[in-house]
Amino acid sequence: MSNEIDKRSLENAYRLFDSGDINAIEVGTVKGLQDIHRYLFNGLYDFAGEIRELNISKGNFRFANSLYLKDILSKIETMSENTFEEIIAKYVEMNIAHPFMEGNGRSMRIWLDMILRSRLQKVVNWQNVDKVSYLQAMERSPINDLELRILLGDNLTEDINNREIIFKGIEQSYYYEGYKVEK
Repeated sequence: MSNEIDKRSLENAYRLFDSGDINAIEVGTVKGLQDIHRYLFNGLYDFAGEIRELNISKGNFRFANSLYLKDILSKIETMSENTFEEIIAKYVEMNIAHPFMEGNGRSMRIWLDMILRSRLQKVVNWQNVDKVSYLQAMERSPINDLELRILLGDNLTEDINNREIIFKGIEQSYYYEGYKVEK
C-alpha cells in the first residue's frame, strides 16, 4: 500500500468521526462494515465496500472461501452482541471471514468499537494495546479467543466520546497494519 493511500484513508477515518457520519452507520451489521470500508477507501480502491470474490490468505492462514463468504457473513451478522464475550466472538468470526481484499483490520476495529459503544457503553483504548500482543492474540483467536478477550478487556474505557482516545485508536490501527502515521 502506498503512503498516499495510507494518508488519504487515515484522513477519511478522521472525517468519519469529525463529520458525525459514523452515527449514520448500522451497528454490528455487514452493511455497516461495508459502509465503514467504503468510507475509508472510496476513491482509493475500486473495491471499496465490496465483498471480495477471490480467495485471500495471510502467511499460512487462508481466510473464508469466497464461494461461501456471503452465507458466512449472514451467519456472523446474526451472532449475539449482548456481552463482551459475545462481541469478541463475533469480531473473531468477522476477522476469519475477512470480507474485503484489503483494509479489513482498520475497518473491523472501528466496527468493533461501534458495537462495544452501542451495547456496553465502552470502547477499546487501542493506544494501550501493544501491536505484537494484539497481532499474536488475533492470530490465535480462531482456536481460542481468551487471550484476545483479556487483552482488549483490560483496555476498555467508558470514555467513549473522548476525541483523543478515538483518534489515537485510529492511528494505532494503522500502525498495526504496518503504516507509519505522520503527524
